[in-house]
Amino acid sequence: MKEKSFSSRWGFILACVGSAVGMANVWGFPFRMGSLGGSAFLIVYLFFILIFSYCGLSAEYAMGRKTGTGTLGSYEYAFNKRGLNKLGKIIGWIPLIGSFCIAIGYSVIVAYVLKALVESVTGTLMHVETSTWFDSFSLNNYSVVVYHFIVILFVILSLSIGARGIEISNKIMMPAFFILFCILAIRVFFLNGSSAGYEFMFKPVWKDLKDPMVWIFAMGQAFFSLSVTGSGMLVYGAYLQKSEDVVRSSLSTAFFDTVAAIVAALVIIPACFSYNVDLASGPKLLFVVLPEILQDIYLGRLFAIVLFLAVVFGGISSLQNMFEVVIESLMYKFPKVKRKTFLTVLIIACFGISVNMEAIFRWGPWMDLISIYIIPIGASIGAITWFWIMDKNELISEINEGSQKGYGKFWYNISKYLYVPLAVVLCFIAVVKGISF
Repeated sequence: MKEKSFSSRWGFILACVGSAVGMANVWGFPFRMGSLGGSAFLIVYLFFILIFSYCGLSAEYAMGRKTGTGTLGSYEYAFNKRGLNKLGKIIGWIPLIGSFCIAIGYSVIVAYVLKALVESVTGTLMHVETSTWFDSFSLNNYSVVVYHFIVILFVILSLSIGARGIEISNKIMMPAFFILFCILAIRVFFLNGSSAGYEFMFKPVWKDLKDPMVWIFAMGQAFFSLSVTGSGMLVYGAYLQKSEDVVRSSLSTAFFDTVAAIVAALVIIPACFSYNVDLASGPKLLFVVLPEILQDIYLGRLFAIVLFLAVVFGGISSLQNMFEVVIESLMYKFPKVKRKTFLTVLIIACFGISVNMEAIFRWGPWMDLISIYIIPIGASIGAITWFWIMDKNELISEINEGSQKGYGKFWYNISKYLYVPLAVVLCFIAVVKGISF
């Protein structure tokens, strides 16, 4: 198999699901759902997931496949068609920088998770006061250096053989992620009082749909959970074979990403209801609340291992995409330089920067800065580029390549006149209001 292609549709789907599944699913979705109306949030979230996958995600897959390359090459191609060559060479750097910057902070979070996994295996986590334990490393810089380096090194090594490495690792990690979280969800089902959590999640309270914040945050959650950021999914689209239906693949990615979010919520929300815990705890849901609950239940140590192993898999698969985006674009710009050289540069650059922000008061503001400004702006640039800059007929032709049915004016108009305005509105809200999604 060529280095720059996935061997099968299933391998491609798992890689894309791996990119999408991460902290946005594990604590972001339960946190937002728990603090914004439960079932009402879920209804609106599903609505936006459908639109964004049908329009934005399929466009990114199609553009990557059309150009045979990732972020920088795709933007250059689209803008060159309009005679805007110079702008095309510049504009793609914004979403690309966003991918690298988010990877810097994200690698620290995954290092936290790896530490929790190791201490679950040793049993240490079962005998600590969880809040004090979390503060012991989250409030101190250089506190998870070894775990941090292992995370980045593993991701880089898995990328050393290109698309094949991404595909192989995700064929293991993604099924394992779903199986492990399903095991946890079954265990939580038997907790006393968990039924209130299921009622909160699935019994509609229609009046909550009147709350504009439910719609705003559900839109943001759906947008970024799918990784429709104007960068990440382009590179995986570049590795997609011409015989595959990109719209069908987009909807499949969205389906599994949504299942991952709901399964994570089925673990966290009923458990919090059972133990009367505040759902608006953010990262502490994963590192303080859940470990405290696990300490109290039968076979808690085993389930702690299951939890953090699943989250490690989700985090690493997301980091693979963030790093691959950067590597592919650099190889596009400098084709004579070997892939391994860029891998070495990337591990030095990422670890060299991120090791200095291991304390939560450093990576927290960093992640807020990137998610409030760079990522929304990059996502909006992507949406505008594919549907207002890129040649309409070329894009539709690529969408229909390998498709089982034809896509034409309806798909394009929904994308151009609904999806793009939603992306721009979300960007405006994030930047002007300073809201982190």
